[in-house]
Amino acid sequence: MGGMEHLSPVSGLALRPVLPHSQAVMKGAGIRPLIDGRDVLEEIHPDDDSSCYQQKWLGSSETWPLSAAPEPRRVELSNNDCDTGCCGGVFVTIQRRGNHVEWVSRENTNGSRAPVPPEVHFDAAQYDAELARVVADHSWEEPVDTAARLLAHRIAATDWYKRWDCQPFVHGIRVQERGESAGAVMPFGTGQFDEGGTYRWHVMSVTAQEPVDEQVRRFVEHITATDPRESAKGP
Repeated sequence: MGGMEHLSPVSGLALRPVLPHSQAVMKGAGIRPLIDGRDVLEEIHPDDDSSCYQQKWLGSSETWPLSAAPEPRRVELSNNDCDTGCCGGVFVTIQRRGNHVEWVSRENTNGSRAPVPPEVHFDAAQYDAELARVVADHSWEEPVDTAARLLAHRIAATDWYKRWDCQPFVHGIRVQERGESAGAVMPFGTGQFDEGGTYRWHVMSVTAQEPVDEQVRRFVEHITATDPRESAKGP
């Protein structure tokens, strides 16, 4: 009886996008996990921000931060809006076992925080559906969030990186700033970045006075027609 392996109660997962506070280091929205209605980051690591930022959910489903596969994955849920090596972080090991997804171990690398709760079991179908739902939900976005999302998808659909011998950064396109200076940043390396290449970036300013789709279209047209070594910013 396969069900005998899962005697623990089955919990429900909900994901909630939350915009960062004004002084947050990362300006992208954090996707916060709620288990049976409880904000687990608030309970484990109070006053922190999620490490599952919006830009990490823009690729294929197997790259999403909380995706579950038969091979266990250690995932950072939060780092207290700081560097993990400085302030510690909350980690979870995620693994798919048949019809269930398990958060089989949790770790808090900052010993001054509350201990982490025990492992959690989810119904795999509900879990997968919730991941897909939050990725498809754009109702919470501000114009700059929409711009970063559209830019990531549209750049990925071009040969821009290959044509100019550039190296994209994983989850690189992201919200850089909000408010009056709202903009998305697109970092990349020129040449063989690991062998002495140069770090550069493009910044797309975003305004609420014009449709975001049109702003992204115009920006992509501009940067895909130019040599990044001449048009991008650099150190």
